[in-house]
Amino acid sequence: MAGITNADFCLKLIPCGFDMVTLGGYNADKPTIHAGKKIMERGRLEFDISEGELIDKIKKEADEIKENWDGKLSVNIRSLTPDPIIEISKLKKVDVVEINAHCRQKEITSIGCGQALLSNPDFMEEFVLQVVKKAKSKVSVKIRAHVPGVDELKIVNIIENTGADFIHVDAMKPGYKEADLDLITRIKDRCSIFIIGNNSITDLDSAQKMIDSGAQGISIARAAMAGKLNFDLSKIRLS
Repeated sequence: MAGITNADFCLKLIPCGFDMVTLGGYNADKPTIHAGKKIMERGRLEFDISEGELIDKIKKEADEIKENWDGKLSVNIRSLTPDPIIEISKLKKVDVVEINAHCRQKEITSIGCGQALLSNPDFMEEFVLQVVKKAKSKVSVKIRAHVPGVDELKIVNIIENTGADFIHVDAMKPGYKEADLDLITRIKDRCSIFIIGNNSITDLDSAQKMIDSGAQGISIARAAMAGKLNFDLSKIRLS
């Protein structure tokens, strides 16, 4: 994540205490791949994926990770239809497929994908439901907080009711350097789905605050761009 999608990045971070790593996000159908080509013109080379090569790419990266580690592997995917996500869920070494309702790149949102899914709850419900019904792996949905016009608690209830296994919340709070921990608490009070908290986790203290606010797990990407963390996640006290 955070602009890096490969196994090498994931393997560098495993000693920091992670029990699951994520490949992606990947564009998995014609509309999102086309949007990715436009994003590449702005220098975001992680969007460089061509139609027909994604499955082989994920297999290669998954093999490298699983040959060196026995933890769980998630793949974050952008698509306008459930089918590519379901297909990826059938790969033997993929433990979790994650529906990307999070990406805010204008080329992605303009076609109704990424965080734009949050503004179309009925479509999103059917989308997630189809993935949950047909996937051979567990299912996560990553959402972004504070998208204008979006009721996060309604979205959380929709996701939980589909039977998804995880909700991954980027608790970004516009104008603030810290995550919206109050939102994490409200989500926890509203549902029983496993919550992965994300945003502004830069040290053990901020990681602990996310857990204390109600998240059962945390995700870190940008703080680990150098391929290491300056703290050990195993030292977090779980509620």
